[in-house]
Amino acid sequence: MPVVEASVIVPVPPDVAFAVSQTVAPVRYRWDPFVREQHFVGGATRPGKGVRTFTRSRHGFTMISEYVSFAPPSNVGMKMVAGPWFFTVFAGGWRFTPAAEPGHTVATWKYSFHCRPAPLRPLAHRIGRWLLGRDIRRRIAGYERGCTDPVVLAAARASLADQDELD
Repeated sequence: MPVVEASVIVPVPPDVAFAVSQTVAPVRYRWDPFVREQHFVGGATRPGKGVRTFTRSRHGFTMISEYVSFAPPSNVGMKMVAGPWFFTVFAGGWRFTPAAEPGHTVATWKYSFHCRPAPLRPLAHRIGRWLLGRDIRRRIAGYERGCTDPVVLAAARASLADQDELD
């Protein structure tokens, strides 16, 4: 199964880095160039294992994805439940680990996918690696900018405070 991956070091600790990655509209649109529309489905109001989201990409494609793991501040994983016809499988994972420099985080994002139809799969996988590779690099660069954006950081820190109150 093809995989694309991108990493960046951001100047915030892992808990804030994770929280930035989970910001929702409208704050998310400040940093995420891939997402044109995103919201929770099924009555959920915050991310978590089993929660589903609707996403419309900058390409116009839509996908319903489900969180298969949610372990702040270290990782989050999702899988496609419904999406573009050309994917038989699409999944992603985002990992956050402390960087060598204190107060910084290594963010690593990885997507795996499988395309159809079978006769075109070799070509589709090459195109997918190129397109998704380009998108993941743009997206993580936007995330890196978000980790220095005062509005995004304020929203991320507020979500951490809200979570602390729930715990």
